[in-house]
Amino acid sequence: MPEVELGELEQVVLLGILAQSDQAFSLEVRREIEEATGQRVSRGAFYTTLERLKRKGFVEWEVCQPRNARRKGTQRRFSVTTIGLDALRCTRAALHARWMRLDQALEEL
Repeated sequence: MPEVELGELEQVVLLGILAQSDQAFSLEVRREIEEATGQRVSRGAFYTTLERLKRKGFVEWEVCQPRNARRKGTQRRFSVTTIGLDALRCTRAALHARWMRLDQALEEL
């Protein structure tokens, strides 16, 4: 797989899905993101990002009935694909390398 760097919101959405595991429904993932970042994520930005991640093959979903759901009907439960995990790892490595270069540059000042 070619190296892929994810945008910040893409990273946060993938990490939110991973954190929610088998309860990775829209509302739970958005709450996870907001708790982790301290920032509100609009529905539009969230769903646009999910669609983009799906097109890239980084996310998939299944339609199911959540346990203990207040609403009737089915919802999409999200999961991160192997390719999505690889993209997260690649992005983390690239960010780490840039931070290491910054640390070196700051030491030289």
